[in-house]
Amino acid sequence: MTNLNTSVRKMPIDAIFYKEADVFFPENTPYGLTYDDVSLATLYSDILPHEANIETQLSDRLQLKVPILSADMDTVTESDMAIAMALHGGLGLIHYNMTARRQIKEVARVKNHVHGLIQDPIKITPDQKIADVLQLIDTKKFSFKTFPVVDNQGKLMGLLPGRMVRERYRSRDVKEAMIYRTEVHTIEGKAIAKNPIATADAFFHEHIGIHKLLVVDEQDRLRGLFTLSDIERITEERRAHMKPARDQNFRLLCGAAVHTPRTPGGEIDKRVLLEHAGQLVDEGVDALAISTAHGHTTGVGTSVRLLRDAFSELTLIAGNVTSAGAVEFLADSGADAIKVGQGPGSICTTRMIAGVGIPQLTALYVASRAASRKKIALIADGGITYSGDIVKALTLADAVICGHLLAGCREAPGKIIEINGKLYKEYRGMGSTDSMKEGSAMRYGHLNLHKKAAAEGIVALKEASGSVNSTLTALIGGIQSGMGYLGVRHLRELKSRVRYIRVTLAGQRESKPHDVTEIKTSQLP
Repeated sequence: MTNLNTSVRKMPIDAIFYKEADVFFPENTPYGLTYDDVSLATLYSDILPHEANIETQLSDRLQLKVPILSADMDTVTESDMAIAMALHGGLGLIHYNMTARRQIKEVARVKNHVHGLIQDPIKITPDQKIADVLQLIDTKKFSFKTFPVVDNQGKLMGLLPGRMVRERYRSRDVKEAMIYRTEVHTIEGKAIAKNPIATADAFFHEHIGIHKLLVVDEQDRLRGLFTLSDIERITEERRAHMKPARDQNFRLLCGAAVHTPRTPGGEIDKRVLLEHAGQLVDEGVDALAISTAHGHTTGVGTSVRLLRDAFSELTLIAGNVTSAGAVEFLADSGADAIKVGQGPGSICTTRMIAGVGIPQLTALYVASRAASRKKIALIADGGITYSGDIVKALTLADAVICGHLLAGCREAPGKIIEINGKLYKEYRGMGSTDSMKEGSAMRYGHLNLHKKAAAEGIVALKEASGSVNSTLTALIGGIQSGMGYLGVRHLRELKSRVRYIRVTLAGQRESKPHDVTEIKTSQLP
């Protein structure tokens, strides 16, 4: 005991109380810890919060400007939410509680939201009628009426202006109404190779009143299209602090969740899984999340292997798990990133109903040791209440998934309900009876609901909270503030510098507003 005390006295006082992850978490076994149980010790800092870089990556092929994903829940993420997330640098995971056809359309809407260079513009031919163009617009629900005109070999013939696409001209040929090639502004593809957005922006600045710039190759075949409205939106984004998450073709990033489909006999339906995934890939999806409540299973492992074999370059997210063994299993199956969290969500009752699940911070620590060995990303899924929780999660994970923090936003698909003059949005767990009836039963291992199945989620109300912009601005500010306190300039440095201390119940009370009468409620990020 004397030797131990002597050894302790020789340690810096900070090191005795504030401990790194590999010391802190083993010392706190056999207890499971979550966000409120822990606080982070500040460190010397030479940066201001706004200087903190919060970029992260989920795979070699998928980088995000902001380490936040919106949950693949039917009251959180459809195309409107996914668009808003990507515009702010994050990623939306479109839920699968809908028909396969509709999910494909939701992904397409995100990927086509704003283009830099539209590489495959909708084209028409000179011998078509204006009536054909009107029908095309009506069928496809296009919001534009101007179309490039090409011949059978794709060679540019002209441009049909929107002012000519009218009912009064429906019997006319396109070639009668189009602007001929000699009068159409174009640029060769090789001229935009270095900086396509800057090149297009300069063109529109010089050519007042021109709203379309067509890109052709050396044989004058149509290869793309710039629009003034798209270029203006992209340049505005670049001037602002907001840095959208885009793919190499300047399209917004988008993820989608898929389940493990089963045949009536209970076998994995490989054809359905690969066919649907292939259609999502054709629309440009950037990540697929194989989402179940229990990811350490034969079915999830088989699904990941099937998808990895079929789509070698696609980012695959799998989960959910809470153990190192599960992380190794999914990594070996081919997952790039793994979701950690079983039961921490505000509307999840898995721990009550099934008696399983690990408090989130301990689960993240255990999973992170395996993830480090396997060199894959971890995503903390569930239990996030404040931006401070995100900072704590990112000491062990590479990104977080938010559900209830985003469920009140206007971009979320939940129903709006007014109660006593206040507006709320419906927010429900994917394990709730209502969600499972609409298709998410597979997520919890139930083939159907004709037989009795225990619900593992509730239906709740979340107070309406404005836009994704205001919510993410607050969350990002909180993350950068935390990094400033810890002296961390880049997110990747957070894991190596952090020191933890366990907090008592009295310490938890001290951490929040107390002993005052609050006269103005703040929406704490």
